Amino acid sequence: MPKQIRIVQYGVGPIGASILRLTRKKKAVQIVGAIDRDPLKVGRDLGEVVGAPDAPWGVKVSADAAKTLAGPVDVVLHSTSSYLKDVVEQLLACVNAGCCVISTCEELAYPFRKSPPLADKLDKAAKREGVALVGTGVNPGFVMDKLVLTLAAISQRVDTVKVRRIVDASQRREPLQRKIGAGMSVVEFAEKTAAGVIKHHGLPESVAMVADGLGIPVDTITETIEPVIAQENITTEFLEVAAGRAAGVHQIARGFSLGREKIILELKMYVGAKDPADTIELTGEPNISMIIPGGTHGDIATAAVVVNAIPLIVAAPAGLVTSKDLPLSFFSSETSPD
Repeated sequence: MPKQIRIVQYGVGPIGASILRLTRKKKAVQIVGAIDRDPLKVGRDLGEVVGAPDAPWGVKVSADAAKTLAGPVDVVLHSTSSYLKDVVEQLLACVNAGCCVISTCEELAYPFRKSPPLADKLDKAAKREGVALVGTGVNPGFVMDKLVLTLAAISQRVDTVKVRRIVDASQRREPLQRKIGAGMSVVEFAEKTAAGVIKHHGLPESVAMVADGLGIPVDTITETIEPVIAQENITTEFLEVAAGRAAGVHQIARGFSLGREKIILELKMYVGAKDPADTIELTGEPNISMIIPGGTHGDIATAAVVVNAIPLIVAAPAGLVTSKDLPLSFFSSETSPD
């Protein structure tokens, strides 16, 4: 029988569960394991943990990463943290077990400027084992970087880039709503922002990816984070936001070249956002503008990008790669294993 791509899911939170439910639909993929340290999940059937309608799957969640990765495993789908320093050992364990890795860690999406030592360590380990790893998702990984580079394929010259995302976070999962500070007082929001707790991760990584992909010599990347203040009381499935308190974040990352602003990535992600949309504007020859009305649903798109990348990471050259390098496209559920 033709060989299927055997995958393990590392991290079975809301995003990991969404990835697994989509992966289950792919004929060319076989789910062979899952890793999570949550005692409420360990030992339970994976299908039941992720709320799959066709549960049970006959695969148990394990807290023993080494045993689970002992395989045979082809690809690890990794979704545990946004911070590269916190997951680098997890990633190295996967790579050293001879597995390709697709991670939703935002700082892995393009770590070469912020964390060059860690990027080099992961790249060398992957090349030594003959596997590839990538950090990807919807943002970073697609809307604010890969999609920009794809649109630029019809350009003869690109001078500046501006991307604006307005996201209604009330339609997103609870951890994200809390990560953007929804419901906090303005003072608490400022304190948490200063501590690095409140933010959407990945905008500087996207600036760097776009700059390198378009050959724009960006020498400085800045980022600002401010609260979006609720103008009225807002209630979501998970929390309540009183008028005058923070409803979410307004972040802007900028890339400068010799003092000139060349790349602007603006994100307004808050509960109750009006007129959500993704807008990309490229100035150059020609000028290009694209709008996605309603915007890209982050949770749905993140799972899609990760799962669609499965056959690509298996075929990728060994080492640390990025969304810029991969020919991202749709991975049909009907695709048969080779």
